[in-house]
Amino acid sequence: MLQFLRKNQMAAGVLAIIRIYIGYQFLHAGFEKLTGGGFDASGFLKGAIAGAAGEHPAVQGWWAAFLEHIALPNAELFSFLVQWGEVLVGIALILGLFTNFATLMGLVMNFSFLFSGTVSTNGQMILLAFFVLVAGANAGKFGLDRYAMPFVHRVLEAKHPHRKNKAIA
Repeated sequence: MLQFLRKNQMAAGVLAIIRIYIGYQFLHAGFEKLTGGGFDASGFLKGAIAGAAGEHPAVQGWWAAFLEHIALPNAELFSFLVQWGEVLVGIALILGLFTNFATLMGLVMNFSFLFSGTVSTNGQMILLAFFVLVAGANAGKFGLDRYAMPFVHRVLEAKHPHRKNKAIA
């Protein structure tokens, strides 16, 4: 299965569709936040913190502590990071540019939303993103990674000729 995901041409096509779908979801969500008249994450953060109370909390105490002591006092920064993170991850996935990194950042955001007590489509997007991530370079084969990654590898080899670049392909 791993070889199929990483090497097969048909898998690359299916992965491109999955990648573009995930990218669209992120781009759409981020664009709505950017153009919706001022996105403010503080209400979401307060709701997540409140979700840590009760007998069966939806939010774990350690995550609520992070949200309360780090994220909420810096809600303006987190608002900026969420909206622009969603837009940039979306664009990168749609274009197939730095696919693995964009997928990893999308996973971080989706897990953050899940940890905060949301359900929505986050679980589905995490599952799909794992296929993209495991596929490695094949997930960006029908995208700009086809051109960008060989360039990045050449630059790295030129900068560090004594090292062999063994990036995950």
